[in-house]
Amino acid sequence: MKKSFKQKGMTLVEIMIVLVIIAGLASVLITQVNSQLKKARVSEAKILIKEIGKALDMYSADCGNYPDASDGLYELIEDSGACSNWGPDPYLKKLPKDPWNNDLVYDTDGGDYILVSLGADRREGGEDFNADISSDDI
Repeated sequence: MKKSFKQKGMTLVEIMIVLVIIAGLASVLITQVNSQLKKARVSEAKILIKEIGKALDMYSADCGNYPDASDGLYELIEDSGACSNWGPDPYLKKLPKDPWNNDLVYDTDGGDYILVSLGADRREGGEDFNADISSDDI
């Protein structure tokens, strides 16, 4: 009399194949999520630059020029006495940081301004998601 062996459970090879498939899917998913997160930070930086640009334009409309480069964006949160029409409320409640937790770079020639986020690499220049984001490019 022969005994029949019925297979119960999975073999080690089958378990390994399932784990490899799950790991492959997870790596594709993580890559896509990471890419979307980088795109979202770039979009957030562009929105931030636009909002600060609006505050600078309001300051310019009230004061006749943009804050000096030496005063920088601090002129938007507290009155230094340079503008007689300033306030009574500040143009910004606080100076925001870019999505990578850096201060924005501000410069002006008196008639126009430029705002720059240095991007993820925190250095001038760069490519792709490390590129600078400038008010001139928006």
